[in-house]
Amino acid sequence: MSTTQHYSKALTIAGSDSGGGAGIQADLKSFSANGVYGMSAITAITAQNTKGVQAIHPVPVDIIQKQIASVMEDIGADAVKTGMLHSSEVIHAIRARLDHYRPPYLVVDPVMVATSGDKLLEDEAIETMIHVMLPQATLITPNLPEAEVILGRKLETPQQTQQAARDLAKTGARGILLKSGHSKGNEVTDLLYLPESDRMVELPKKRIHTQNTHGTGCTLASAIAAWLARGLSLEQASRKGLDYTHYALQQGANYHLGQGNGPVHHFYQFWS
Repeated sequence: MSTTQHYSKALTIAGSDSGGGAGIQADLKSFSANGVYGMSAITAITAQNTKGVQAIHPVPVDIIQKQIASVMEDIGADAVKTGMLHSSEVIHAIRARLDHYRPPYLVVDPVMVATSGDKLLEDEAIETMIHVMLPQATLITPNLPEAEVILGRKLETPQQTQQAARDLAKTGARGILLKSGHSKGNEVTDLLYLPESDRMVELPKKRIHTQNTHGTGCTLASAIAAWLARGLSLEQASRKGLDYTHYALQQGANYHLGQGNGPVHHFYQFWS
């Protein structure tokens, strides 16, 4: 007698990366590697490779909304992750769809700039992201430059970083993972702040010196969303996601792909 099994499911709402290292492509790889069935709603098509972003073509807002509706009304999602939301109109439309379907978990990666330095978010959309998208999030995953943009100040010391995590919680997000990969030194200490319990969890890792960092933020946010979809707590899912991304960076450092910032190795657990 066979028993019917059910997938844990995660939906990514983000831009497409033609180079395969970031965006929708990285999200789906990360979902799969972390044991969930991945689905997507594409917000923009980018012409992109390891050297940078050559062009961005926005997907019409009604098509974005219909992609989300098609997934949620048939398959559903145990967690949703958002990435590149390039305009205020797109952010408002996605927020409306998420308010309607109310997925259990929402991980918001406030993507503003690509690894290459190319800008991915319109200026007016930054305020919309802060006031419309972040309040709904189970977890937000800004890196230090993104946190500086959101808060409007520089973050240069550990004390400033801890205060930043607390201040980011004032957006209404239920968890803040402040990524410190842009800091200096041989150790990277990410901060997980849980406002409900007022807990600040330091998550240190040895720095991996590699230029193959394209898509790291997308990969991490998606891995955390995957583990939330599988039923782990926010702290457990964050630890699992960080571990996975650390080893994907470590294994990806051994490869050469393209002429710029190469990708992490999403499937290091399965082949090398």
